[in-house]
Amino acid sequence: MARPAADGARLRPGDLARLLAPAPGRAQAAARIALTCTLVVLVTCIYRTPEAAISAYVVFFITRPDRASSILMSVAALVLLSFVIGLVMLVAVFSVDSPGLRVACIVLLSAGLLFLTSASKLRPIGAIVAMIVGFALDELGIVPTGEAATRGLLYAWLMVAIPIGVNVAVNLVLGRSPRRLACGRLAQCLRVAAGSLRAPRAGRDALDACLREAVQPVAGWLSLARLEGTLPPAELAALRHAAASTTAILLATDAVTREPCEHLPASFAAPIADTLDEMARLLGQGGYPVDIALTPPPAERLPAAAKTAAANLVAAINGYAETPAPDSDAAGNAAGKAAGKAAGKATNKAADQAHASAFFLPDAFSNPDHVRYALKTTAAATFCYLLYMQLDWPGIHTCFITCYLVSLGTAAETVEKLTLRLAGCAAGALLGTAALVFAVPALTSVGALMALVFAGTLVSAWIGQGSPRIAYAGFQVAFAFFLCVLQGAAPGFDLTIARDRIIGVMLGNLVVYLVFTRVWPISIAGRIDAALADLAALWEQLAATRHADTRRRQAAAALALQGTIHEDLSLARYEPASIGPAPAWLEQRHQVLDRFGAMAGPLFVLAETSPGDPEIARRLRRASGAAAGDATAAPDAPDAPDMPDVPDARAALLTLIDRRLAESGRAAPRGAAKESPRHAPT
Repeated sequence: MARPAADGARLRPGDLARLLAPAPGRAQAAARIALTCTLVVLVTCIYRTPEAAISAYVVFFITRPDRASSILMSVAALVLLSFVIGLVMLVAVFSVDSPGLRVACIVLLSAGLLFLTSASKLRPIGAIVAMIVGFALDELGIVPTGEAATRGLLYAWLMVAIPIGVNVAVNLVLGRSPRRLACGRLAQCLRVAAGSLRAPRAGRDALDACLREAVQPVAGWLSLARLEGTLPPAELAALRHAAASTTAILLATDAVTREPCEHLPASFAAPIADTLDEMARLLGQGGYPVDIALTPPPAERLPAAAKTAAANLVAAINGYAETPAPDSDAAGNAAGKAAGKAAGKATNKAADQAHASAFFLPDAFSNPDHVRYALKTTAAATFCYLLYMQLDWPGIHTCFITCYLVSLGTAAETVEKLTLRLAGCAAGALLGTAALVFAVPALTSVGALMALVFAGTLVSAWIGQGSPRIAYAGFQVAFAFFLCVLQGAAPGFDLTIARDRIIGVMLGNLVVYLVFTRVWPISIAGRIDAALADLAALWEQLAATRHADTRRRQAAAALALQGTIHEDLSLARYEPASIGPAPAWLEQRHQVLDRFGAMAGPLFVLAETSPGDPEIARRLRRASGAAAGDATAAPDAPDAPDMPDVPDARAALLTLIDRRLAESGRAAPRGAAKESPRHAPT
């Protein structure tokens, strides 16, 4: 897939305006987060619990696009937190009177919880829990008496329990249905495909972005809809088949729109695009299209490759939500598994491990990066804790909290996020300070404070719900704004408190940056090579699979993995030269990824019409050659395939794949000067 034109460029004023522009669902998500944070602050004011800023900020971590996963995440976090607070109470019995022992307990509990954060399903909330544990033990050291210590632990529990309870209530009333999210994503993909068919050049960027995102989240949303009981089994099966058909439609569209010589005539493309728009309209209303009877104009004049791709496109549309018969489905699944067993051995092994241990990741106890992440974050947090204790400057205790909130796995991610952290923190501090100077002195009630919190949160949530290029900055805006404005159970405008808290945030960011990039750096390069190997195995597996829905689901997974690798390659340019990969190494991997993207459409069409074709494996080996160190694996003049007496369609598709491989191999190198690529998601 072609890389975005803006990739590698720094944010310009025009880019910032585009990234802040309205998008479908953005206003609703930002308003829901702002309302939840405002209600959290209201509850903390009523019960006068400490650290209202942290309670409000927790909402950003436990909120998900759909109501089901938001509620599940909240309940799981509450159960885990209750268990951990109980553990802290046991630890506190013998550590509360000894500062050294208390620090040792903070280190051990922090490292253990952060390991779980990196190596298990606790990834979204584990760091928050580790931070709460450390904060609780710190508070016990300040008030080491029985009743006060117990009250401190209760407040630590309430610090997270309050936002969890409010988040559950808000999502039960206003949360978005996972079914509507799934249908909305499918509708968006169909509209993009329709626009690309009508105007191939104008719709190229949108189609590339849609292919990178693919329909991978849809399967999770449909499973959540089944879990909450809003999707009957028959409709679940139909929408799962619709998601698989959408992948086939996107890839067939890519096959006929990438190059001018492959474009479908307007008279042929127009009725297909109109049908896709009508299907998208039905999906946007929460339903799904059935009984589609698209009959395109005669295709005799189309080139053989375009004719085959167009036939696949029409077939995917006409059978969009028609589930296969149970018998054929089971047989197809068995055949697909048998055919793909050898090609996908590594992928299947990882899947088997994941099923065997659903809580831990497949590499939880074999990948040392999980332990390194836990130790590095704990070291940074412990340094900050000891620093503000030795300086006797408790006002900057936010440096300790910040280490847990901003720690990342690799040096590339750390450096990439640093700019967003500092920019977001500065913007949030400016917004909070302006509120303290001009707005807070005029506030006379808690209701007025709620209005101010809602306005400030809405701004930060709007940024946070946008593109990954700026989303992380929105989180930092919210954090700094809350620390400035929320100083107690009533409006307060002590600028000294705001100053100290912002200094703590900046200090925590600096310590994390130094530890993760200078003291103990980990390069992202190893992750890229492992992902490229998985990508090659996944494409080989889907090419050998004979069951259509299985093959299409694997194609969606492959497209999503290609998008992830693209982001990691962009991030790699952030790493310091002392630990990062060389420009030539990056160029080799970029070329491998370009080859996979260029041949994705026609290769998938060939796999649909001729699954298990040995020529597909040959092209895949050629495309992935650079992953093994051969940067020129795709020749400029590919050998003509040896295929006597084969249908014209197959020969045309193989020729098209060869041409795309050759053209991607001759692509101009990316300049090493591009040091600020598109930001990756958090």
